[in-house]
Amino acid sequence: MSKYNKQIAITVIASSMLLSGCGLFNAEQAAKEIDPPQDVTLTDDAEQLNSEGNVEGVSDEASEESVTSQLYLIDKNGLVVPYSMNLPKTKSVAKQALEYLVEGGPISNILPNGFRAVLPQDTQVLGVDIKDGVAIADFSKEFNDYKKEDEAKILQAITWTLTQFDNVEKVKIWVNGHEQKEMPVNGTPIQDGVSRESGINHDSTDVVDITNTHPLTVYYTAEADGQQYYVPVTKRVSNTETDPIAAAVKELIEGPSPSTGLISGFQNDVELLSAPKYEDGKVTLDFNESIYGSFDEEQKIISSEVLQSLVLTLTEQEGVESVAVTVNGKAELVRENGEKLTEPVTRPAKVNTGSF
Repeated sequence: MSKYNKQIAITVIASSMLLSGCGLFNAEQAAKEIDPPQDVTLTDDAEQLNSEGNVEGVSDEASEESVTSQLYLIDKNGLVVPYSMNLPKTKSVAKQALEYLVEGGPISNILPNGFRAVLPQDTQVLGVDIKDGVAIADFSKEFNDYKKEDEAKILQAITWTLTQFDNVEKVKIWVNGHEQKEMPVNGTPIQDGVSRESGINHDSTDVVDITNTHPLTVYYTAEADGQQYYVPVTKRVSNTETDPIAAAVKELIEGPSPSTGLISGFQNDVELLSAPKYEDGKVTLDFNESIYGSFDEEQKIISSEVLQSLVLTLTEQEGVESVAVTVNGKAELVRENGEKLTEPVTRPAKVNTGSF
């Protein structure tokens, strides 16, 4: 599966549906195809350079503009949330992204309401060195000045921010040039690197025997200032669940734990009528009519919140590039604005764009 800063082909019927439905997906972006960054090689300080040392895939005109980076911040519920932000164009994109995670740093005046940066104040990003899929993020000693209850969130935010870049699979933490095998305050293991497989916003509520489970990340929604945004949550599912796609849909239908403050747009009686079909990166899901939710079933309207949660969730899984939704075997769905869903929906290159 291609990385998350690239536009990937996802079929849930109607690409504008995914981008235009709810507050954080900018309607202007929905009207035109997002042009994501090109595949590049990241070297010292995460510069996007080709073999000649120039920025690859960026014209002289584009180099004068901003670049969209996905930053992971902490929201009012204490959850780590992706937020896409236009930052000044730079060659050191990975280093810059981390600098915007520092409390009191350049993000201070543009933080969304209810959100905060994750790295301790005065932390300096000394460099980001990327080799063989591993990003080494080197911080100044101020990095150690955080509360232990923030440690997991900090590690997750750094990891998910850096792994948005194509050839970053794992992240290691250094402080003043010294490798950290564990986080410095509460001892969270780092060892040979942390990846997205380690999860984010862990929720193990009601899990009795964690040894017989495996992690699965799904996207629920939250609200701030009347706007919806999407939050990845890693849940523990039973090892008896052998189909990760069906398991993910099941978790979306069951919804988040009440303690998280998150919500789900799925009705409790939504069901898959058959096992998910997978072919050449495309997943097809056939639901009963309850997928229409509170809308008039005769109009066959499916909410953007449901579609977006499905697309974001399933495309986190390896090899899933597209998702098609049908109801009772028919693809006769309609957008909330009345338009028929006849074209593929693509996952946005970035999650949670716009203001909230």
